[in-house]
Amino acid sequence: MKVIVTVHARQRLHEERQRGIRVEDIIRAANQIPGSVPIATRFRGFMSLSGRTFDIVAKDIAQGRLVITVIGK
Repeated sequence: MKVIVTVHARQRLHEERQRGIRVEDIIRAANQIPGSVPIATRFRGFMSLSGRTFDIVAKDIAQGRLVITVIGK
């Protein structure tokens, strides 16, 4: 499934709370979500390659899986 990371989510990666999380980590996390996500839903407990725990908010659209935002822990 194609994963689309919004500009908002990419901008959040520059904030201190999301430091150490890369776009590749977000794509990997979004691909781990099974099934269909018809409404925006928060998925918790993903781990970046740097060891940072994070959540993502994602929704399935016609073009693929849209990652709306990322929340670092």
